[in-house]
Amino acid sequence: MKSFFRSRYINVALHVLIWGALLLMPYVVSSAESGYAIGAISGLFFSISVLIHMGIFYGNAYFLIPKLLNRRFWWLYFISAFVLTGLSIPLKWVILARWWPEVLRDFTLYRFVFAPSFITLVISFLYRILTDRIRHEKEQEEHRAEQLASELKFLRSQISPHFLFNVLTNLVSLARKKSDLMEPALIRLSGLMRYMLYDTRQQKVELRKEIEYLDSYVELQKLRFGNDVKIRYEVNAGEGHYMIEPMLLIAFVENAFKHGTGSGTDAWIGIRLHVNNGEMTFDVKNRFEEQGSKDDSSGIGLHNVRARLGLLYKNRHKLEIAEENNIFQVTLTLQLT
Repeated sequence: MKSFFRSRYINVALHVLIWGALLLMPYVVSSAESGYAIGAISGLFFSISVLIHMGIFYGNAYFLIPKLLNRRFWWLYFISAFVLTGLSIPLKWVILARWWPEVLRDFTLYRFVFAPSFITLVISFLYRILTDRIRHEKEQEEHRAEQLASELKFLRSQISPHFLFNVLTNLVSLARKKSDLMEPALIRLSGLMRYMLYDTRQQKVELRKEIEYLDSYVELQKLRFGNDVKIRYEVNAGEGHYMIEPMLLIAFVENAFKHGTGSGTDAWIGIRLHVNNGEMTFDVKNRFEEQGSKDDSSGIGLHNVRARLGLLYKNRHKLEIAEENNIFQVTLTLQLT
């Protein structure tokens, strides 16, 4: 809304500036000794002509075109535009005949006196067509931005129930195995919930907060699996202050724990985050078993993050997913801001 009013004020200011310059032109380029004349045309008549041209310009751009050109009887527009412009000819003639009759005696001046009316009509027509196109493109851009915001909001809303389902499953497992670990697990979970409920409302969060979120999630998983799953977790975020889309990285980690913890004694997961000169490399690996079928929710997280990367980091990211020798690997390279 603010941008709309700002652009409108700029547009009005440009109109005032251009028409003001035309009205005052004789009094700037000429002198009082010559009656502020431009050539053989009086400065006062020049200013009067500018006022007439203003009537043609705005009458055509803001009345005739929007009222007639886009309707069924479009031919009525051309008649009306011709009449509007044609009326300026006798009006100028009467003014000249009354106060500056000598101008009418010089036929070479007619093209400077009467032709500008038709030129103004053409400029007015082009102006209206151009501004309508610009406004239409701006409305489409705003509509796309609204769609983007709605889609991102929807994608974020998909994360929370999916993630909570996994965490609650972890807590059930802890309750069955070692109830004394429930307290630190719940403290970690409260930190995750705080991040999800409050920090993710922003369009971007500090990278360190996203890393703290990952830390808490990995610690929850360590509490759950203990020594049953080897977890290698390395983070080197450097010294820079970077921003990132919230809850962007968790999907890769969730996927690794979901599909990489059922491979018996060989279960292991590797997570590495490295930042160098504003470029983040996030690498997640896990061992998986080919046997067994995936449930209905398989792939939701990765599909979600693919969509978000395409919307928010178009041409600023590279996502590589590979499967080889029962090793699933995801590598995300992202240009941070």
